[in-house]
Amino acid sequence: QVQLVESGGGFVQAGGSLRLSCAASGSISSINAMAWYRQAPGKQRELVAVITRGGATNYADSAKGRFTISRDNAKNTVYLQMNSLKPEDTALYYCKVTIVLTNYWGQGTQVTVSS
Repeated sequence: QVQLVESGGGFVQAGGSLRLSCAASGSISSINAMAWYRQAPGKQRELVAVITRGGATNYADSAKGRFTISRDNAKNTVYLQMNSLKPEDTALYYCKVTIVLTNYWGQGTQVTVSS
């Protein structure tokens, strides 16, 4: 149905930056919302940031002031700009796209922040 391709993860030192991208393709009519989640080893998956089709955004407290979510509706792509990265940001980051009433997940991209 819908394929999500994520990119941009990698290894950075504390204080560095990364920009994650997630492009959706396939049978797409209208994307209602796009979001980024992350999951660290031994922890539950948590919401990092979400953006609606209209551009409204919401962030986890841990991401506020450091991360910025944005989207290009024409390209069906969502981005997560991550600045001032901390070791505790290390996790597998997942893209989620909501189309009508169905959620689609990406395979995840690894972000590792060293001290």
